[in-house]
Amino acid sequence: MKKHRRLLLPALFTPAFIVFAAFFLLPLARLAVESSRGPSGVGIYLAAITTPRYLETLLYTVLLSASVTLVTLVVSGVSGVFLTRNDFRGKSWLVSLLTFPLAFPGVVVGFMIILLVGRQGLIGDVTHRLFGEKVVMAYSMTGLFLGYLYFSIPRTITTLMASAEKLDRSLEEAARSLGASSWQVIRDVLIPGLVPGFISSGAICFATSMGAFGTAFTLATNIDVLPILIYTEFTLMANIAMAAALSIVLGAITWVALSLARAAAGNTVAAAG
Repeated sequence: MKKHRRLLLPALFTPAFIVFAAFFLLPLARLAVESSRGPSGVGIYLAAITTPRYLETLLYTVLLSASVTLVTLVVSGVSGVFLTRNDFRGKSWLVSLLTFPLAFPGVVVGFMIILLVGRQGLIGDVTHRLFGEKVVMAYSMTGLFLGYLYFSIPRTITTLMASAEKLDRSLEEAARSLGASSWQVIRDVLIPGLVPGFISSGAICFATSMGAFGTAFTLATNIDVLPILIYTEFTLMANIAMAAALSIVLGAITWVALSLARAAAGNTVAAAG
């Protein structure tokens, strides 16, 4: 019996390993090889994080992704708890509408932002009629922030709703019976209970924002974010080595964020238990 198990486990693991190697290990290895073929060799990674243009773009991308993640968690957290704790007519339709943007590719999201706050957008027309000047935000960091926020909220709200459903309501009732105010209940009971959901969904939101291309490609006419910079280096500048190095830097940042979030969420769950 034990012999059969020893033979069965490798047989079951082999297909997963083949897929993992074909779609992750081999492309990553090819990126590493291509990045080292440049005139600087492995020193290209130092150039990728010290050259002013690359460093500035990297910082912009990290700050944008972090800010999108923070706002997304606030909006999704409040909405998720409200939807979990309240039943009303049309609730299922509302939840479906909140998650519906997941069906849109990044280019469509960018196009919708242009129709809203672009040069010919709704907000521009309204502000032009009211103040005689159009307010245009679509092609700036603000427009990119709105686009990222649009596709980030649907990715996090369902996770936070699931976390809110698992909360023990008796803990909140006990806190209120001991004289805690509504804010104290939120601060000391509700938010700590949602921390694992915040960490896991926030990490996914951050990683998705770091690597988002379609929305950035549609909106980022006057600004650079890392996926657009990689695209430019590869297609327009034919700087394949730098494009590969920047891709690995991008992957490393998101991997570290996801790893830290996984460790933090695990520790939080263990401590809560």
